[in-house]
Amino acid sequence: MTKAVWNGVTLAESNATVMVDNNHYFPADSIDKQYFKDSNTHTTCGWKGVASYYSIEVNGEVNSDAAWYYPAAKDAAKNIEGYVAFWKGVKVA
Repeated sequence: MTKAVWNGVTLAESNATVMVDNNHYFPADSIDKQYFKDSNTHTTCGWKGVASYYSIEVNGEVNSDAAWYYPAAKDAAKNIEGYVAFWKGVKVA
């Protein structure tokens, strides 16, 4: 079971993550949505498409743009469309 943990709280856990560019991408239904807040941040990857971000809020602390996903991935990345990945101190193991 792969877990994403920040501030002592499990944000996501799944046996069905997909590894892309050394990041675990978690299925959307494996995240605990109570900790995720929509962000206005977007970035573009040449082969994956436009990423959208979530900020994480746990016990009153906010980790801005600590999770991202591709809501409409390019063809080469369709296998991770809607899946969520983490960075900015979120421990994934």
